[in-house]
Amino acid sequence: MRFDELDLHEDVMQGLDAMNFKEMTPVQEQTIPVILEGKDIIGCAQTGTGKTAAYSLPLLDRLVREGNPENAVRAVIMVPTRELAQQIGMQFDGFGYFLPVSTAVIYGGGDGPGWEQQKRALQLGSDVIIATPGRLIAHLSTGGVNLSHVAYFILDEADRMLDMGFSADIMQIASYLPKQRQTIMFSATLPPKIRELARKILQNPVEVNIAVSKPNEAIRQSAFICYEHQKPILIKSLFKQPGTGKCIIFSSSKQKVKNLTYTLKKQGLNAAAMHSDLTQEQREEVMLDFKNGKINLLVATDIVARGIDIEDIGLVVNYDVPHDPEDYIHRIGRTARADADGAAITFVSEEDQTRFYLIERFIDRDIEKNPLPEEAGEAPEYAPKLRKGKKGSGNRRRNHPGKGGHRYASSRKTGGKPSVPHKKKSTAPHTESSRREVAASRPTAPQKKGKEGEGA
Repeated sequence: MRFDELDLHEDVMQGLDAMNFKEMTPVQEQTIPVILEGKDIIGCAQTGTGKTAAYSLPLLDRLVREGNPENAVRAVIMVPTRELAQQIGMQFDGFGYFLPVSTAVIYGGGDGPGWEQQKRALQLGSDVIIATPGRLIAHLSTGGVNLSHVAYFILDEADRMLDMGFSADIMQIASYLPKQRQTIMFSATLPPKIRELARKILQNPVEVNIAVSKPNEAIRQSAFICYEHQKPILIKSLFKQPGTGKCIIFSSSKQKVKNLTYTLKKQGLNAAAMHSDLTQEQREEVMLDFKNGKINLLVATDIVARGIDIEDIGLVVNYDVPHDPEDYIHRIGRTARADADGAAITFVSEEDQTRFYLIERFIDRDIEKNPLPEEAGEAPEYAPKLRKGKKGSGNRRRNHPGKGGHRYASSRKTGGKPSVPHKKKSTAPHTESSRREVAASRPTAPQKKGKEGEGA
């Protein structure tokens, strides 16, 4: 279905045309008409499915048609992290470029002037407030913030907010809002705690469930079965020849991220680290450099496993196997975005074999096992131990000790993106989603000035 088949305001359509948005994704096709009808909705959809546009476009359409005669806050969007808040703010700037709609992004971790700028934006009545729960609660507790005219309450990544302990904060914020409002909730999963929250704050919601929890079929997945001490050798082999594409290397700890970044820089590679020890200003600088191509290797914890939207990431490397299958999907979902191809490689040490086997079972496929490069030496057998004490089933392919090279190189055919041999096209459906922190980045259209406090 095309966007021009919807009865969206002409200025909203002008923004879509400028951004070359033509066809709707499944989540947009199923949710936008419902939201335009004014109904509450609970949507199960993961990052990368287009859910930001699914709620922002109908919201902007309603706001521009209704106007804001009271000069009041009309919509509140709650998100789990400041990085996601920033990214959604940039998306609103793009979609609403031709609209007289102002936004303010409210999150913690900034300086004193940042707090004052956010406070002014709230008091002056920005049309749309995009906020993390804790920071908005802090502003509400100081007084002078009026949310009595809010007509739209949107919760993005609701499951993650509950995982981070924001349930009470969400209910407290909801208590400041009018009972007669439209409430929209998006979540990657619908466990009992999410359904309980929905029961409390939504009224007769329409439920939309987009098939998720499978990697994008455009991602070529493979793995190295190795010993822990062989991982640095694999990294050196993988990046023996500098590529022109962007790559994210995920690791399970901040110290490993720091060590890996140091190693890559010593190899003469253009790498930078991203982890929670960095200040917000440092994170934003690293992400901007990565987006703009000043660096092409980003070594990170799961702080960027979700929410970052950079289209030209050609390779994702899991230096460590993630803790659960959905984390794996979120990590590798950083590549193969916007109809591009991508590759994902996972280093599987002996102690991580069972965890990796559970990922294979979760996505319902065997992930190709690459032979180790000659310099790495012998590989362990792939024989994950299952809960009943049995080893991996006979139909599960194993990685016997092998030799062979494996290069990370640019390819003319892939437009300079990483090209990894021995790859097998995935047949799994599209998706992504989940972990403790996120980083965000790109504006989707030229930025414009709104009311005071916009982009705070």
